[in-house]
Amino acid sequence: MQEASVQGFIRTLLIIILVYYGLKIIGKIVFPMVFKRYVGKFEEKFKNQQQQQQTPKQDQKIGETVIDKKPSNTKTSNNDVGEYVDFEEVD
Repeated sequence: MQEASVQGFIRTLLIIILVYYGLKIIGKIVFPMVFKRYVGKFEEKFKNQQQQQQTPKQDQKIGETVIDKKPSNTKTSNNDVGEYVDFEEVD
């Protein structure tokens, strides 16, 4: 059976501290670079979407009204709801 030694405990503690500070330093360097790249790609995608929305289509004339989708006529009344009663004002 092995016994824990003070030397092994100190060595383990130093390794944990070195790994912690090493990751902290690398995080300060790497994270901003990754974040800038991600924000740059997002910004580029956003600009492309804005340009696509602002440029008029080639087959449209300026000032012409275009309807992209015909509204559905699925509004039907339900006759099982009840009876309609006219409103009468009471004095």
